[in-house]
Amino acid sequence: MAGQKFDTPEVSNTPLIHYLLTHTAMAGRPGAGPALALSLVLVAIVCVFTGLCYAELASMIPIAGSAYTYTYATLGELVAWIIGWDLILEYAFSNMSVSVGFAAHIEALLEWFGIHPPLQWISPAYLPTGLQDFSGKDLYSPGWHFGFNIPAFLVVMILTVILVRGIRESARTNNILVLIKMVAILAFIFAAANFIKPVYWHPFMPNGWTGMLSGGSIIFFTYIGFDSVSTAAEECKTPQRDLPIGILATLVACTLLYGGVAIALSGIVPWNSIMGDAAPVVNALKHLSTQPGGAPLRWVELIVLIGAMLGMISSILVFQLGQARVWFAMSRDGLLPKVFGKIHAQFRTPAVATWVAGFVVGIPAGLLDIGTVSNLSNIGTLFAFVLVSIAVMILRYREPARPRSFRAPFGPVFPVLSIIFCIVLMMGLEVLTWTAFFIWLFTGLLIYFFYSRHRSEFAGMR
Repeated sequence: MAGQKFDTPEVSNTPLIHYLLTHTAMAGRPGAGPALALSLVLVAIVCVFTGLCYAELASMIPIAGSAYTYTYATLGELVAWIIGWDLILEYAFSNMSVSVGFAAHIEALLEWFGIHPPLQWISPAYLPTGLQDFSGKDLYSPGWHFGFNIPAFLVVMILTVILVRGIRESARTNNILVLIKMVAILAFIFAAANFIKPVYWHPFMPNGWTGMLSGGSIIFFTYIGFDSVSTAAEECKTPQRDLPIGILATLVACTLLYGGVAIALSGIVPWNSIMGDAAPVVNALKHLSTQPGGAPLRWVELIVLIGAMLGMISSILVFQLGQARVWFAMSRDGLLPKVFGKIHAQFRTPAVATWVAGFVVGIPAGLLDIGTVSNLSNIGTLFAFVLVSIAVMILRYREPARPRSFRAPFGPVFPVLSIIFCIVLMMGLEVLTWTAFFIWLFTGLLIYFFYSRHRSEFAGMR
C-alpha cells in the first residue's frame, strides 16, 4: 500500500514499466494508497485466467502434483527444469515474506503483554528504507545494520523439524484455520469502521495507475495457493462447470476480504505511514488503541494477532512442504543430486530436501526485509503462470486429441490474456528485481546444461 521510498532516484529501484515508458528513474516503488483495493481486483482477474489455464494443464495428467510434475509429463525435461527452478524461487521467497510478517506479529504480541525485546534481534539486518516508528522517528537508517530477525528464523526451523518428523494435512484442521482467519479479518473490518476518517482516502490513487499496478505486482503473493483449487479436475463430477465456479468463488471471497482490509486500513491511518511495515494492521490497531475511545481495540488487536499468526503458520507449513517436494521430485528425476531424494529411515519423509528448504528460507528471512523478499516471490510466481499458459497453448496445438476433463473456455483467449496480464504485473516490479530474477534463471540454466541434463533419467537416450 505504501510502496518504498529512497533518498535519491535510481533506475534499479524504478518499476520496469515506468522506466520503459518515461525513461526516468524513481526514488522507489510508488505506493497504491487506498487504491490497493483496485489492485486486488486486478490481481483477482489475472488469477481467473491463470487458474483456468492451470486447471486445463492439471486435468491432462491423472495424478495430483505441481506445475513441475505436469510440465515434465507433457513438455519434457528442459521446460520442467525451468518451472521447477522457478517454483523453488516462488516457494522460498513466499515463505521468507510470510516468516518476516510472522516475526513482526510475534513482536506485536510480546508488546501486547508488555515485553519489549531488543530491536536488533527482531528486525531484519537489511532495511533498504530504514525503520521508523508510527510517529516517523528513525529507528534505523537505510542499509545494513548489526542484527538478525530471530523469530523469523525460528518459526521456519521449528516447522522444518515438524515436517521432517512427518505431518498429515487434515481438511478439518484446514477449515478451522480458514474460519479463524476469516473471523480475525472481519473483526478488524468491523472494529475499524468506527474509526475511519474519509479524509485519508483522498486522493484515492495518490500515484495514479503506476501506483495501482505496482500495488498489484507486490500484493500478488497473497493469492498464491488459489491454484490448488484448479488441480481438482479429476475429483469434479462436471469439471467444465464446477472448476470455474470453484475458482471464481475462491477469488471473489479473497478479494472481498482483502479489499475490505485495504479500505479499512487506509481509512484509519495515513497510507504512507505504514511504509515498510510487516504488520500494518496490528500496528494500526495498536496506534488507535491509544486514542480516545480506542481502548477496546486492544482486544481486537489480540484477536487479529492470533488469527494472523495461525494463518501464517499454516501457510509456511504448506509451502515448505511444497518446496521440499519439488527438490525431492527433481532429485528423483536426476535433475538435482540424489541426496535431495534421500528418505528418512524412521519418518519416511524427504529429510535432506526438507532441511535444505528450511535453511534456504530461514537464514534469508532473518536478514532481509519483507519488501525485498516478496518482490522475488511475485516475479517467480508470475513467470511460472506465464509458462503454464504457454504450455496450454502448445499442447492444444501438438496434442489436440489428448484427453482433458477440463478445457479453458473461449479457445486461445484465456491463455493469451493470462500471459499478457502476468507480464504486465511483472513489469510493475523494480528493475533490480528483474535483474535478480534473470541471474537466478541464468544460474539455473547453467546448472541444467552442465550438470542436470547429463545425469537425468533421459541422459542415456541422447
